Amino acid sequence: MAGSIAASAFLPGSPAAAPPKSVLGERPDSLDVRGIAAKPGSSSSAAALRAGKTRTHAAIPKVNGGSSALADPEHDTMSSSSSSAAPRTFYNQLPDWSMLLAAITTIFLAAEKQWTLLDWKPKRPDMLTDTFGFGRMIHEGLMFRQNFSIRSYEIGADRTASIETLMNHLQETALNHVKSAGLLGDGFGSTPEMSKRDLFWVVSQMQAIVERYPCWGDTVEVDTWVGAHGKNGMRRDWHIRDSVTGHTILKATSKWVMMHKLTRRLARIPDEVRTEIEPYFFEHASIVDEDNRKLPKLPDIEGANVAKYVRTGLTPRWADLDINQHVNNVKYIGWILESAPISILEKHELASIVLDYKRECGRDSVLQSHTTVYTDCNKHSGQTTLHCEHLLSLESGPTIVKARTMWRPKGTRPQESIIPSSL
Repeated sequence: MAGSIAASAFLPGSPAAAPPKSVLGERPDSLDVRGIAAKPGSSSSAAALRAGKTRTHAAIPKVNGGSSALADPEHDTMSSSSSSAAPRTFYNQLPDWSMLLAAITTIFLAAEKQWTLLDWKPKRPDMLTDTFGFGRMIHEGLMFRQNFSIRSYEIGADRTASIETLMNHLQETALNHVKSAGLLGDGFGSTPEMSKRDLFWVVSQMQAIVERYPCWGDTVEVDTWVGAHGKNGMRRDWHIRDSVTGHTILKATSKWVMMHKLTRRLARIPDEVRTEIEPYFFEHASIVDEDNRKLPKLPDIEGANVAKYVRTGLTPRWADLDINQHVNNVKYIGWILESAPISILEKHELASIVLDYKRECGRDSVLQSHTTVYTDCNKHSGQTTLHCEHLLSLESGPTIVKARTMWRPKGTRPQESIIPSSL
């Protein structure tokens, strides 16, 4: 009997086989629950017939979710009434929400466990990390630090960052320092008191010493701070390191004065402005032995080891102007190097530069760049170092910038210094 039921389950299209006759060891179908043979007309026989009918309906499977192969009017009527009572809707087909809620709870518990494993309680401000590269104040608010990743568009033919790229990093950290200190007014690096008086900072002198140039993908760490310079000026220093090795990349120092936005004349530092900036002064020099030699107006030394080069017709673009409507100071470096011979750029790299800014340059200016090259040969190593004097002036005559540069052969490195980030 069990075999016939199983066969009907796998072969729903075939009619149900008749039950076999009783054999030895099997219970006859006419026995009642007490084991006594039932009489044909008894009530227990009728009940057995109804039970057998129910088992037959249960044993007959449905084909592809439809009705059974053997038609049964009574069963079909009950099935149709049941189907009409509970139609298949969107809500009936939704998954078990308890399982979904259990999965969400498990995810939240795992995330909470990972969150508690993180240490969000730094012991000193120096330990705060610059996650998004916006920079942070260190050394009790007297120094600002920011990291930069060298981009592919910031490298040159030597596969290293250009001097203009490093100078732009200096300018960016200077402005972010003022912003992080809460001293940024309406102007370009101006404090609120400076903005009230239409004053802004202009750089008068700058010196940079480059020990090595970073490559594409390197991350540099830039520290900057300010200090007093004389009675009417401010000094700003920078120190750039490799964020991984700690090797010094560049050290720079600069001197700044105030200019009136309307009259374009130099101005004294008001007492209100001095009160704003003095709490942030940090007397520490990045370059101890500064190059304070006076730069000549235009070198005129003649000799076998001297060569002069001139580039004329240089004009600023609209993109070269800053928010104060004058040429950005980093642009001057590019103009100075325009007159340097290509042979220097191919075989040497810039080791140091001193800039002396004399006047600002507007968008309608036409400039010319002069470079005088002095050749020095090291008798011990045989390497040739170059010393150049530069002059950037208007074609009408007034001087804009005077500069001095030192160049070393490519492939040589000065003795690298490793200075801890904590100074």
